[in-house]
Amino acid sequence: MELHERSCEPCRGGVAPLTAEEWAPFHAQLQDWAVIGGHHLEKNWRFPDFASALGFVNRAGALCEQAGHHADFELGWGRVAVRLYTHKIDGLAEADFVLAARFDRLG
Repeated sequence: MELHERSCEPCRGGVAPLTAEEWAPFHAQLQDWAVIGGHHLEKNWRFPDFASALGFVNRAGALCEQAGHHADFELGWGRVAVRLYTHKIDGLAEADFVLAARFDRLG
């Protein structure tokens, strides 16, 4: 099963963040995402204008709401930066990689 097809079950807390050994296979399936300090995922997108960037944020935000798992977005003219991690465990969970893979399919 492809990563974007998996169920995105947000972590409720009480479990440890993924180790590098655990998250590495998930990371290998993503397009241009950086793992920062083993703590979170980051990726930047470029768009031709503000409206296109805003449209991407709106579509990505809808995916977040659908999954019950939320990313941090930074929106500017022609650009979007995304930071993604599981806040309840202050680190990475499988759900972060599933959501990232779904974002990759948006744009």
